[in-house]
Amino acid sequence: MPDPSAPTSATPFDDGKVSYAIFELARAHRGFASTLLRQLSLHPGQELILMHLHQRDGQTQSELVESVGVDHSTMSKALRRMQVTGLLTREPAAHDRRVSINRLTAKGDAMREPIAAMWRELEEVTTRNLTPEAATSLLRSARTIIDSINTRDESANSSDSDR
Repeated sequence: MPDPSAPTSATPFDDGKVSYAIFELARAHRGFASTLLRQLSLHPGQELILMHLHQRDGQTQSELVESVGVDHSTMSKALRRMQVTGLLTREPAAHDRRVSINRLTAKGDAMREPIAAMWRELEEVTTRNLTPEAATSLLRSARTIIDSINTRDESANSSDSDR
């Protein structure tokens, strides 16, 4: 593994070393997670939907959009695909026929432990070379970065684009 503190020649990424490291980390993590998900015959993101339905079955598409953090069209496509593969059913809500209620099938419910095992393996591989202190520090730093991005000053960003 290359020493991150070793001097290197200039690269186009010098102005965003942290951001590029996060990009590489996300790409590697997503790639390994995708490999594990394929072994379960799932597409990336479907495990999150199943996990939310395992936590509380019978959610609407809007509730799942909010909890998973994707747009409506992405969620609709994922739910349709999961319905076709027999992981869930979609039925109109009694209060509003335009709203669909998503419920796990026996097959979807049976995915609870395989998904949990997949997440345990992903976590173990991800943190294998980290001390407990380094893992705690990584979590703290990740939450700080997420908060920084989510609470950025939107008015400053829009005034920059007006110039």
